[in-house]
Amino acid sequence: MTTHPDGAAWTARRYRALPGVEYLPEELGRIAGADAAGVLDAVRLVRRGEVYDLDAGRWSGMPLFAGHPQFQVVRYRTAAGQDLAGDFDEWRGVNEVHMGFTTEIVSGTVHTGTHLDALCHTTCGADNSWYGGFTSEQALGDFGPTRAEASSIAPFVTRGVLVDMAAARGESALPAGYVIPLAEFRAAAQAQGVEFRRGDAVLVHTGYLGTWNEGDPAAHKGAGISIEVARYLVEAGAVLVGADNETVEADPSPDPVNPHPVHIHLMVESGVHLLELAWLGDLARDRIHEFLFICLPLRIRGATGSMVRPVAIA
Repeated sequence: MTTHPDGAAWTARRYRALPGVEYLPEELGRIAGADAAGVLDAVRLVRRGEVYDLDAGRWSGMPLFAGHPQFQVVRYRTAAGQDLAGDFDEWRGVNEVHMGFTTEIVSGTVHTGTHLDALCHTTCGADNSWYGGFTSEQALGDFGPTRAEASSIAPFVTRGVLVDMAAARGESALPAGYVIPLAEFRAAAQAQGVEFRRGDAVLVHTGYLGTWNEGDPAAHKGAGISIEVARYLVEAGAVLVGADNETVEADPSPDPVNPHPVHIHLMVESGVHLLELAWLGDLARDRIHEFLFICLPLRIRGATGSMVRPVAIA
């Protein structure tokens, strides 16, 4: 990427601190290297103005990784309840139109549905350390991690590329637990006209998410990239790697002593954010392999990730 002439101010705007917070350079990850010139290059990729919604959605009782709490939407206040309680009569005042309102409580993890992992999400080592060298003892408080957490994730406005591994193998979805080897990944990218550049968001279509409504999800669960693919994308300069599954990488892990080698290499060692459970079926259907990628994380201080609604604009 080129260097923006007003680099310091550019960085400060993108990482505007929340009250009482000062971000350290070592917690920001690779996206911190993005600049205005890269954004302009990505915007120039738009040719037809077609927007692809990459958010798979969220609903009560939806499938989730077993380590997460269930996602729930529960009504909190209703117009009928206000009539019964009468506790908003004074606020509503003269109310000839019988105005009321409905609100809800949303509970669950930020790792529900389409989401970004913050760089604090995965730890490694006996000291439970994460990207930037921060440890649980140093930077894990009562209200979540204090470093490399969700509020420190910059907006992603960059070039996006799609590698459709399901199509490359002539399948609607990869088989369960399939480990995508580097040679096969590179061959698929070349056949689909994908080249990798510094600053890319790289998305991998396995077809898994399309089985949630049709077919047997268990027959396709856990297919993902190998550690060799992860290393290749780090060398290529990716700032984000995503897929239409829960882990991006193959699960269960093919490494007998490391349950999450791709997470550890991309996030803990390299500062590359992960996008999980992204809806890539429409891009794959239309054979869209290069696009403007926009992903805006919620700035929740202390969260280990963010639900997102990313879009691809072709």
